[in-house]
Amino acid sequence: MNINLSNYLIYDKILFLRGDYMKLFDSFCKYLSQITLIKKDIISVTLLTIFCLSFFTLLKNIVAFFIRKRNKNSRGEYFFNQFLKVFLNIIEVLSLLIVWYDYIQNFMTLISVISAAITISLREMIVNFFAGIYIKVKRPFKVEDRIQIGDIKGDVMNISTFGFDILEVSTEKENGQSTGIVVSFPHSVILTTPVKNISKGFKYIWNELVVKIDFHCDLVKNKQELYKIVNSIETIKNIPRKMKNQILEIGADSRVYFNKYDPIIYTKIVDNHIELTIRYLMHPKKARYVESVIWNKIYEAYQEKKIQLYLK
Repeated sequence: MNINLSNYLIYDKILFLRGDYMKLFDSFCKYLSQITLIKKDIISVTLLTIFCLSFFTLLKNIVAFFIRKRNKNSRGEYFFNQFLKVFLNIIEVLSLLIVWYDYIQNFMTLISVISAAITISLREMIVNFFAGIYIKVKRPFKVEDRIQIGDIKGDVMNISTFGFDILEVSTEKENGQSTGIVVSFPHSVILTTPVKNISKGFKYIWNELVVKIDFHCDLVKNKQELYKIVNSIETIKNIPRKMKNQILEIGADSRVYFNKYDPIIYTKIVDNHIELTIRYLMHPKKARYVESVIWNKIYEAYQEKKIQLYLK
């Protein structure tokens, strides 16, 4: 086939100078069609699709660059960044739908023929997608919640379309610290495995600390000193009031109540010593810090002979 390239170049130059870019693009597609023997419409859709994907990839990289340059690490900044990503993804999908609009009806016929095969092969992805919708609507957990799935406990970092990530915390104790390990789960895990949400409903949980004291000590005096220590810690002292307010707020939807909100000490005789169990409310992410403060104060009281610890 003889193709007069010079005629196309002259015609395209005229279109470019006139600013008629759509006709220029159409002319270019027609030229490629004659060279490759591929239908012009297919070439046109393919080029527009490549352009859309390239344009939005570049745009996302530019946006990501300016976001990193802002160098902010606030909660509001995180949610703004997530919103921006979702917004750009939606615009990208809409642009591709516009490009492929004329072919969608034909694709629907094809999809109806192979829908069974797609459903089987993509079952896990489909389940993850709808489980993600359930998470967005029902909200069994949200970003920053501390949850436990099986033996893995951590703080939710991110919830995407098909899965979520948590920053793992140690489970050696009831309230461990971050291990620095990120664990990824597909959304479908919530349909087969119970999810323990430590942060849902209210922010605070009960923690217990066991102190062993000598059997022949002054029990009342020792308990008074422990009460004094626990109630002197700011991170514990203000929580009972906050906890009451939170339970009042969720009382219309959930049946939750406690008989006592202030710290309490339980007594138990074990062999030749006494165990005093201090029960108090705290923020789950501050557990180790609070325990450290309590033990430091107990040690100081022991050095001052205000508490008689059992050290055998």
